[in-house]
Amino acid sequence: MADSNLNFYSTLSEAIDAAREEFLASNPELDEEEANVQQFNVQKYILQDGDIAWQAEFFADEEEPGECLPMFSGEAAQSVFDGEYDEIEISQEWLEENTLHEWDEGEFQLEPPLDTEEGQTAADEWDER
Repeated sequence: MADSNLNFYSTLSEAIDAAREEFLASNPELDEEEANVQQFNVQKYILQDGDIAWQAEFFADEEEPGECLPMFSGEAAQSVFDGEYDEIEISQEWLEENTLHEWDEGEFQLEPPLDTEEGQTAADEWDER
């Protein structure tokens, strides 16, 4: 499940593992024990078929812009990088209003498309809050 420049993963832990590998690949001078991560970003997507997908990123600097939304910085980001995290806890901290919904192939917006059953259901739930 991949887009031209985004890698989607069906679970948050898969996205975190991929982000860790990408961070290490981008910093070949570091080995995993030496890596100093300052920022952990994540993004949740709802695909057109209703599946949930995740994307994650690690950065050595809190100022680096990423594709995803900042979730943890400093020691908290390092803990996630080191594998010391609770996937359920991160999922629960995720703000649903930041979830991106797929409208067209590879095109995402913050609101679900209303012309699909899933989109209408999500919109109805949103209105009830």
